[in-house]
Amino acid sequence: MAKRMTILVTGATGLQGGTVARTLLSKEVNVRVLTRFPQKAQDISALGAEVIRGDFEERDSLQKAIRGADAVFLMATHIEKGVKAEVANAESVISVCRRLGSPHIVYSSVCGANRKTGIPHFESKMRIEKFLKDNIQVYTILRPVWFMQNFESQWLLPFIQKGVLSTPILLNRKLQMIDVSDIGEFASAAILRAAEFAGQEIDLTGDEMTMDDIAWSLSEALGHEVRYRQIPEDEAEEAVGSDMSLMYRWFNTGGPGVDIEGLHKHYGITLTQFKEYLRRSVAFRKAA
Repeated sequence: MAKRMTILVTGATGLQGGTVARTLLSKEVNVRVLTRFPQKAQDISALGAEVIRGDFEERDSLQKAIRGADAVFLMATHIEKGVKAEVANAESVISVCRRLGSPHIVYSSVCGANRKTGIPHFESKMRIEKFLKDNIQVYTILRPVWFMQNFESQWLLPFIQKGVLSTPILLNRKLQMIDVSDIGEFASAAILRAAEFAGQEIDLTGDEMTMDDIAWSLSEALGHEVRYRQIPEDEAEEAVGSDMSLMYRWFNTGGPGVDIEGLHKHYGITLTQFKEYLRRSVAFRKAA
């Protein structure tokens, strides 16, 4: 009988890492998660994941989590401690992986990290990508676009429920989006089909719609009118900060430009349409 793979998933108590962990657990592999707060991983533990207490800054717990793993799903975030901590945490994982025998690393970056955008949380991921490629032989880089789940966030959903979707994105500009569940499928495929995915750098998106069409789809899902309001950049910056405001500007002046049809044809993974995401979304079912 073939030995079951062991996969370390970072960020597993969050949206993206948790989705990847659940997807892998459905594929009959051993999943480990590293978290500072094991109580937050109880649902994943109940599904069969091994939970290790620790974090990126604790070398002993990090080594324990990585030792013996066949692959690592790596994600790091700037949200809590900023981009310097994001880079340092990711580099710490990569360095330990290198010392322990370089398991396959699947790194979740962001679409645009391989371009000069001037967006701080994109450029931090550019640095991580370079460090990864300089230090690890077998890697896969996934670059997802805007998450569909962002529409469930506290800075959008309460206003959508009141009938207004507000961003600085141009009315007729097509926004490319990805359902986080699709990231889980791609990460799982990259790990289980390592020979095919090794060395690949993949921009991920599942759908693209104008802001007007997004508002219309939200209206259908909620059963009441949602209109789109394009707000000035300075108003957006005041609401969400300069980093996010720069990202919106990038969307308006070019943005991701991912070939959705080509992505599906090349990898054979079905991508979620925005309307399908809305049908499945617990948050939008509750809001309706």
